[in-house]
Amino acid sequence: MKGVSYAIAAATTIWVAAIVVIRRKRSVVNRLRGPPSPSWLLGNEQDILRQSEVGNIESRWIREYGTTFKISSCYGRAGIFTVDPRAIQHIFQTAGYRYSRRADSTQMNRNMFGRSILSASSSEVHQRHRKVMNPVFTAQQLRGFLPVFQTVASRMTQKLKDQIQNGEKSFNIISWLGRCTLDAIGTAAFNYPFGALEDSHEDELSQSLENLFADTLPFPPKWDLLFKSAWRYIPTSILQLVEYMPTKEYRRFRRFRKLCRGVAKALIRENTGATHSDVDRDFGENSAGSRRDFMSVMARANDSEDPRRQLDEEEVLSQMGTLILVGHDTTANTLSWLLYELSKHLDDQERVRDEIQARRAQLPSGAPFTISDLESLTFTNATIKEALRLHPIVFELRRTAERDDTIPLDIPIVTTDGEVIKELPIRKGQDLFISISGYNRLPSIWGDDADAWNPRRFIDVPRKENEKRTAVGVYANLMSFSGGVRACIGWRFALIELQALVVEMIENFTVSLPDGVEISRLPAGMMIPVVKDKLDEGTQMPLVLSLVE
Repeated sequence: MKGVSYAIAAATTIWVAAIVVIRRKRSVVNRLRGPPSPSWLLGNEQDILRQSEVGNIESRWIREYGTTFKISSCYGRAGIFTVDPRAIQHIFQTAGYRYSRRADSTQMNRNMFGRSILSASSSEVHQRHRKVMNPVFTAQQLRGFLPVFQTVASRMTQKLKDQIQNGEKSFNIISWLGRCTLDAIGTAAFNYPFGALEDSHEDELSQSLENLFADTLPFPPKWDLLFKSAWRYIPTSILQLVEYMPTKEYRRFRRFRKLCRGVAKALIRENTGATHSDVDRDFGENSAGSRRDFMSVMARANDSEDPRRQLDEEEVLSQMGTLILVGHDTTANTLSWLLYELSKHLDDQERVRDEIQARRAQLPSGAPFTISDLESLTFTNATIKEALRLHPIVFELRRTAERDDTIPLDIPIVTTDGEVIKELPIRKGQDLFISISGYNRLPSIWGDDADAWNPRRFIDVPRKENEKRTAVGVYANLMSFSGGVRACIGWRFALIELQALVVEMIENFTVSLPDGVEISRLPAGMMIPVVKDKLDEGTQMPLVLSLVE
C-alpha cells in the first residue's frame, strides 16, 4: 500500500507541477510590461501603422520598456514586441520554420503577388520555392548582371545630364531611380524591355507601379485593421476571396498581379516557343536553352521529373510580380535614402567620390568597374550599409509561433511582478512583432549614436567587439534583408545593383538638398519617402543635382 501511495503522491506531484509549468507559460506574456492599450478592439496596432513617421512610436517604447515587451493586438490579443538580438536570431534562424508569417501578412502578399515565395506559409512549400529559385541567385549568375546595371545606369545619367543642360536643377530622384531599377530588373530577370527610362514609355505594367504603396496602404482605416486581424480565423480557401474586395487597395494590387501574369506568360511563350496551352499545361516541359535571365534559369531549375519538386504554372507566374516589385522598388528606395544622407553630409559625399575616382585611376582607360572593384570601395560600401541600417524599407516583420517554444534573450527583462526573465516561454499561436527599424538603431549594438548617420561605424569597429555581437540577418549584422530561412533571396542582387548605381550617381553628380524641403519616412506597407505635409503628391525625394567638374 505504501508503495502505491508513493506512486500516487509522485504522480500527483508531477501532475500539479505540470499544471504550474503550463500556467506559468501561459501567463508570463501577460506579466510583461508594455504600453497601455488605447482600445480592446484595435490595441497598439493602430499606433504602429498610423504613426506619422516610421520608428517614432517604437523608439519611444524601447526607451521606456526595454528590448522585449508586451503590446496589444486587435481584439484584445497579447503580442510580443522585440528587438532583442538573440530573440531575433532564434525566431528567424535557429527556429525559422517554427515561426510563420502572420495570416494577414501572408494574405497581403497573396493579394499582391499570387502564390509566390512570399506567400508560401508552410515550410514544405517555401523550401520547394527556394530550391527552384536558388540557381537564379548564385554568385556566378549575379556577376553576369553587373554590365546590365552599368548600362542602364549610364543611360539614366545621360538623360539627367541632358535635363541639367536644359536648366533643370531639382529632380524627384526616387522616380528616376525607380525607372532605372525597373529597366534593370526587366532586362536581368526577364529579358523584358520596360523602357521606363524612355521619355515616351507607355508600358502598362510599369505605370501600374507608380505610387502603388503611397496610394493604397498609408494610415489604414480602423475597419481595415479589424478586418485584416480577423483573417487568422478564416480558412484559407475562403480567405483568398478577399482579393476581390472593391476598395482601391485591392483593385490596384489585383491589376498589378494580372498585368504581371500576362507579361510572364508572354515571355515564357517567347523564350520557349510554347503555345498558350503549353504554358497553361506545364511550365517545366520547355527548356529555355542557355539564356541567363531569371525566367530562363528558373525554367531549367524547374525541369524536374518529380512534380513534388516543381513549381506549378501559377507559382512560376507569381514569382514575376515578386521579383519586379521587390527587386526594383526596395533598391530605388534605399538608394534614394543614401543620396539623401550624402546630400546632408557633403564631406562623406566627397570622400565617396574621391574613393571612386582613385579606383577608376587604377583601371585602363574606359574599363568598367568589376565586382572586385566595387567590393574594394571600403567607404562607399560603408555608406550603403549605413543607409540600409538607418532606413530599412521593410521596417517591421510579424510572425506567429507554430508550436510551444522558449525564446532566449540577450537582454533580460523584468516582469510587472519583479521577476527577471532570461528566456521567454511562449505558446502556439503567439504573435510576435519584430521591429527592424528598432533593432537597426539599438544603442547596445550600434553605439550611443545609433540614431545618427555615421558610416564609419562599419569600418572602425574593433574585431573583438564585432565577434561578441549576436549574429542576425544576412548582411552586415543588419535585419534590412531579414534573416534565416526566409531571408530575402535576392539580397546579393540588390547589393550589386546598389553598388553600381552609387558609383554612377556620385561619380557624375553632386547631390544637395533643396531649400526648405523636409522628408518624412511614411509607413505604407514599406517605408517610403514623402515631402512633409504633401502626402497627396505621393512618393517624393526631391534632390538638387549638379554636374561634377
